[in-house]
Amino acid sequence: MINAQDIKNGTCIRLDGDLYFCIEFLHVKPGKGNTFMRTKLKNVVDGRVLERRFNIGEKLEDVRVERRPYQYLYMDGQDAIFMNQETYEQIPISKDLITGADFMKESDIVEVVSDASTETILFAEMPIKTQLKITYTEPGIKGDTATNSLKPATVETGATVRVPLFVNEGETIEVDTRDGSYQGRVR
Repeated sequence: MINAQDIKNGTCIRLDGDLYFCIEFLHVKPGKGNTFMRTKLKNVVDGRVLERRFNIGEKLEDVRVERRPYQYLYMDGQDAIFMNQETYEQIPISKDLITGADFMKESDIVEVVSDASTETILFAEMPIKTQLKITYTEPGIKGDTATNSLKPATVETGATVRVPLFVNEGETIEVDTRDGSYQGRVR
């Protein structure tokens, strides 16, 4: 059990039978009345975000989570098969529990977050940035860099990324796995 004032970003709590991660918190001390914590909590299972107020001193059930690196091996239907880096044990994780799954290629290392008490996997997340090779895009026109126009490009994982006009097929680019945005070319 933790006190409400101990909630920080990344704290995992059990609330109404569901697990939530704190993604934003604010310690509020109004002129009149008691101090409270205003939080935004993200549901681990379905990703819904809810806002919740907790009075200072209120007891909450915290959940101990473990973060471990796992290596992505291959897809098996709707599940991705990962290997534990220390024990070489292989586990399946549903594709909808993986953030950035569209940009995941073989042998990528992802961070798997699991409930330490029950050993259930909560979710897996890709590193924020990854490097991918462009397999198809329309050819760029020389000198057409004056505008901020974007064109679609297919990367080696099959996902589509919007890139500037000067980026060509065969180049390696850096992609933000959270939203799929183009970050830059890799030299």
